[in-house]
Amino acid sequence: MKKHLLAIAVTALAAGSAFAQATDTLAKIKASGSVTLGVRESSGLSYTLGNGKFVGFHTEMGEIVLADIQKQLGLPKLEVKYQPVTSQNRIPLVTNGTVDLECGSTTNNAARQKDVAFAITTYVEEVRIATKAASGIASVKDLANKTVATTTGTTSVQTLRKHERAGGIDFKEVFGKDHADSFLMLETGRADAFVMDGSILAANISKSKSPADYKIVGEVLNVEPIACMMRKDDPAFKKAVDDSIKRQIADGSLAKLYDKWFMQPVPPTNTKIGLPLSDATKAAWAAPNDKPMEDYAKK
Repeated sequence: MKKHLLAIAVTALAAGSAFAQATDTLAKIKASGSVTLGVRESSGLSYTLGNGKFVGFHTEMGEIVLADIQKQLGLPKLEVKYQPVTSQNRIPLVTNGTVDLECGSTTNNAARQKDVAFAITTYVEEVRIATKAASGIASVKDLANKTVATTTGTTSVQTLRKHERAGGIDFKEVFGKDHADSFLMLETGRADAFVMDGSILAANISKSKSPADYKIVGEVLNVEPIACMMRKDDPAFKKAVDDSIKRQIADGSLAKLYDKWFMQPVPPTNTKIGLPLSDATKAAWAAPNDKPMEDYAKK
């Protein structure tokens, strides 16, 4: 009986240790000498150049965060592993421990805060409509009886449906598996419009065969705070991430990083996206916070 109880105690201790490790990301990083960064393959803030190379404003900012954490932990070397995520699997991959820090293009909202934690807001997104320049579509009302593309697992079409000017407008929805797939629907005529974050629309247009054939039109459908995502209930790791981002804001390096990725020519096509830093993003940097989208909507 004593041996049986001892076995149960040892098993419980091991399970408790594993749980503690799972919710203590800094300890996990220090013990393993590695960290997994969640990245996107076709987002405006994080995308791939192929061959396992991931770039973009949020990707590079995440790499700088991890470099600061490496210094904090006194690690001579830190292996950064890159894990591509999609709109559908990004939250499960964070909660199950596969991804330690996700810096893609994830909106911080109240529903998601039940499952994950968010760093302070680093980009405030405006949801817009992209269409072909010759389409005649200029606003939400022009989407009547049109086909609208968006990406599976994102909030954009729900946002469009809730928009006051969408009342009584009937349109067909089609869903791309990722942002590149959604843009391809617009490009090939399978969709008349693509509703998504402005940065994603601008990035996909800039990388298209003929950027002049497209335009971003209409009302701002929603304002959404974008932030890096991590596991819940790990205050030490969240503080380390937030402190790094605040340092990057304070010393001006985040603004320089933004200019590099949005106002200068970027790979792979050496095209400038041309999306100036918005007043909403400047305001978020001036008063760092991790408020969900619903708090932004109250303004």
